[in-house]
Amino acid sequence: MHKYQEILEARDFIMNKTAHRPTIGMILGSGLGSLAEEIVSPFKIPYHEIPHFAKSEAVGHANELVIGELKGKTVVVMKGRFHYYEGFTLDEVTFPVRVMKALGVENLIITNACGAINTSFNPGDLMLITDHINLVGTNPLIGPNHDKLGTRFPDVSEVYHQGLRHIASTVAKEQNITLQQGVYAWWSGPTYETPAEIRMIRTLGADAVGMSTVPEAIVAVHGSMKVLGISCLTNMACGILDQPLSHDEVIEVAATVREKFIKLVKESIARM
Repeated sequence: MHKYQEILEARDFIMNKTAHRPTIGMILGSGLGSLAEEIVSPFKIPYHEIPHFAKSEAVGHANELVIGELKGKTVVVMKGRFHYYEGFTLDEVTFPVRVMKALGVENLIITNACGAINTSFNPGDLMLITDHINLVGTNPLIGPNHDKLGTRFPDVSEVYHQGLRHIASTVAKEQNITLQQGVYAWWSGPTYETPAEIRMIRTLGADAVGMSTVPEAIVAVHGSMKVLGISCLTNMACGILDQPLSHDEVIEVAATVREKFIKLVKESIARM
């Protein structure tokens, strides 16, 4: 569990840099960082300048916090996230979520690029996360609990907030955007799943699988934040189609859905 003082130090550093006081946070996944370019009067802080922040080496991640206005709301955006597979601890992976909460963020939008398991989905679809399955065998809340951050045993019966999901679904219908809905499974990576593992994950009830999102969502709910999760389905998971997987393909497909993704998220923010 994070040291409470470290969270306050990072918060104070950011608050001393900008007068913006965000109420909405965003974590942008692989290939989806261009949404940050839509922010009006952006103030950018490289991660390495912020006390106690880690630095991602993942391809397609810019490693900066962007704060500013979007659709009349003050937002703070992680342009690039930290992954468990990079060797970071789950404290490091989720530290920015704690800092966002300390800054005043109440609604957190978590996005990712991931593989589709549900064969009725197509690469290039967006998926609203309705629930998740943690397949990694660990949890970001393991360790001493700090009561100021949240309760020892948080309820996770509704990690992905029904009201926020309704907003996103309504926006998608109005904009004629195909928005699938489904369960996201968290896989540690960095290897993609084997065909046998995909069969297992499908049997367990997941519609998509990826290497992020779940730790951040758990910590957000621990901090009483409302979470909206949106996946960009960049490929069919291993074994569904007879073809190898590559991260280049993930970035490429994420780029093709950029426009509809930006429209969906921006209009959803306007209604939060």
